[in-house]
Amino acid sequence: MPDPTPGSEVLNLSREFPPIPTSAWEAVIAKDLKGADYDKRLVWRTEEGLAVRPYYRQENLAGLESQLCMRRNSRGWEIVADAEPKKDAIRADLLHEAGAHSIQELGYAIAMGVERLAELTTNKPVEDAVREIEFIMAVGPSYFIEIAKLRAARLLWAQAVSAFNPKSPDACNVKLHVRTPRRNKSLYDRHTNLLRAATEALSAVIGGCDQLTIEAFGFDEHLAVNIQRILQEESHLDAVADPAGGSYYIETLTDSIAREAWKLFQQVEAEGGYVRSLAAGSVGKALAATRAARDKAMSGRRRALVGVNNYPNLMEKKPEGEVPLVALDGPLPQYRVAEPFEKIRRRTIDHASTTGRYPKVLLLTRGDVKMKGARSNFCLNFFGCAAFDMVVSEEFNDTDADLIILCSSDPEYLAFAQDICPKVKVPVLVAGNPKDQIEALQAAGVQGFVHVLSDAVQTLTEWQNKLGMRSGR
Repeated sequence: MPDPTPGSEVLNLSREFPPIPTSAWEAVIAKDLKGADYDKRLVWRTEEGLAVRPYYRQENLAGLESQLCMRRNSRGWEIVADAEPKKDAIRADLLHEAGAHSIQELGYAIAMGVERLAELTTNKPVEDAVREIEFIMAVGPSYFIEIAKLRAARLLWAQAVSAFNPKSPDACNVKLHVRTPRRNKSLYDRHTNLLRAATEALSAVIGGCDQLTIEAFGFDEHLAVNIQRILQEESHLDAVADPAGGSYYIETLTDSIAREAWKLFQQVEAEGGYVRSLAAGSVGKALAATRAARDKAMSGRRRALVGVNNYPNLMEKKPEGEVPLVALDGPLPQYRVAEPFEKIRRRTIDHASTTGRYPKVLLLTRGDVKMKGARSNFCLNFFGCAAFDMVVSEEFNDTDADLIILCSSDPEYLAFAQDICPKVKVPVLVAGNPKDQIEALQAAGVQGFVHVLSDAVQTLTEWQNKLGMRSGR
């Protein structure tokens, strides 16, 4: 290196940041965990069942050399608005809308693609046949999973096409038309859908889509196009062919998804192919199980849909405008995770239309500042998702509340309940799960408990029933 300018200092990164072996990192982590289980505390299990580690290093790319070479060559993508899909396109997006997770989308889509390719190659070379095949995929909210899913799609299709012995390696390329889905969109707090579409579009672009369609669900169609224009004109994301290439985490995740999807593809092939598997009910059964697991996580609020099952807009009772839901044409039912909560909100709205008022929930706080604040905020979000009128107060007066929830600390609840329950004629609940006091609290007049283990759909429906609401639409 040339001599530094007098008075300046040479920056030597290799000396300032010497290599640290993984064993040293793991030793520090083990020390910080203080005996806690590493997997339970630090490893994230995706809905597909993949284990995602807290960090990845270059050594995690060992054995993935062929994957690193199989990258998208072209830069940029085409903005497509309201495009009518080809009649014979491989509709992986319909699998997504029917509830499929990323591995199911890929495994079934590759199976569909192989059947289509086998049909086309009966009368034309594989190099000509592949040009007629287009994959339409959807990108969901799990940002890195969706990036890896699209990258894995290229790997899987290349491996599938190679079995047809093409003369040119270019025949292994895949055309990906990606769209934002309806599955995670909501009629309520509808402008949040714009934020969802923005992150989904970013996943699509970084994942390497060739065409991108953003569906305007509850927001202006002009904004749907402008999201893409911002990504191109302001963020310059069309300047790099494969922005995620070489990322230890995304490359490893791509490999994990591709391997599991290939196993599913082989399973479908063993059943006679996608058409037979669909007709036999195997596909529908698998997607139903995935939907049920996702619905349970949403209802238990282990997964959040902002504005729907958590953080509701308390000022919004009715949706600002009805979004026309045009049915997607496919053999599998379309599905939105917001629907159970939308049904609950509609039931409350219908009740208010009949009675002239929305049911009022009083969150009565007392005692420990930290606990009453945390528990009242929890209940504010929990019951706010049902479109109830929510009031938080430290003072109890003779109010017109339909439901009262005591928000305090466990040691203070019994005295709190003994004070309030005799004064009211409406149901009283406790925010929390004080297991050693439940019988005493029930004896004092408490009629229920709401806590982090409560199933939101079940609990909200139960109290709608008890408050005399007619069955929802």
